[in-house]
Amino acid sequence: MNNWFQDQASGLRLMQKTNNRIQVIAVTGGKGGVGKTNITLNLASAMTALGKRVMVLDGDLGLANVDVLLGIRVTRNLSHVLRGECSLDDILVEGPQGIKIVPATSGNQSMAELSPLEHVSLIRAFGEMSTPLDVLLVDTAAGISDMVLSFARAAQEVLMVVCDEPTSITDAYALIKILSRDHGVSRFKIVANMVRSQREGQELFAKLTRVTDRFLEANLELVASVPFDGNLRLAVRRQALVVNQYPQSPASLALKSLAAKALSWPLPQQAEGHLQFFIEKLLNHPTLEQDVWSK
Repeated sequence: MNNWFQDQASGLRLMQKTNNRIQVIAVTGGKGGVGKTNITLNLASAMTALGKRVMVLDGDLGLANVDVLLGIRVTRNLSHVLRGECSLDDILVEGPQGIKIVPATSGNQSMAELSPLEHVSLIRAFGEMSTPLDVLLVDTAAGISDMVLSFARAAQEVLMVVCDEPTSITDAYALIKILSRDHGVSRFKIVANMVRSQREGQELFAKLTRVTDRFLEANLELVASVPFDGNLRLAVRRQALVVNQYPQSPASLALKSLAAKALSWPLPQQAEGHLQFFIEKLLNHPTLEQDVWSK
């Protein structure tokens, strides 16, 4: 192993002794338009209200929209970090309830197709981050790109957002299939979004499990049914979060319940934090290491 990788690994193992364990949740869904970003940000806000230090990484590196949804003005983003112009701590912006946001770029295809060396730079940036946190929520891009797969397989939990539409169910199944068959991800937490009743959420979950149980070795758990709620649309128009703007609305109550449930999910026995999320996964991919150092 190259000395640089050894130095990074040993340095981050030292971080483990002083850092609290960090819960890392990837929020994904396969298809665009299922409400991933809204779920992510409202969960983050609800978790901070419960006393947790929460960071949201806009994982759609080339088509960022977290800042737009919140009406936040961003002057620097991950592209500036990758160019070495600033650190990850320097680009953080604060959202509602004190959420820390890691902004990505919009309309930048190169950010959506990072080279192996740029992956390493991103990993290094997270390894050097000093901002304390308890929970890292990753709002992934739509689809099954390498970046989506990387975020999902590196997280401790994968939160799959699904709507009662054939394309949403099909795309969620495709993503679960790739992650479980090719990347060793076996557990998926399912959120039935924009349903009209708890029963509809259970029926949606049943549609998905009928195919996954038959063809895949994956464990799916329905963790929330978030109702269709006009208040959520009103909050989006105001660039606000429904859990803050309409705290007693049906969607808010479901999302706050999911936030409390997510915080009860068990963490690994060992304090893994940033190492879990990036470095350990990188060290387990010798091909990537070879590609980087052959440049």
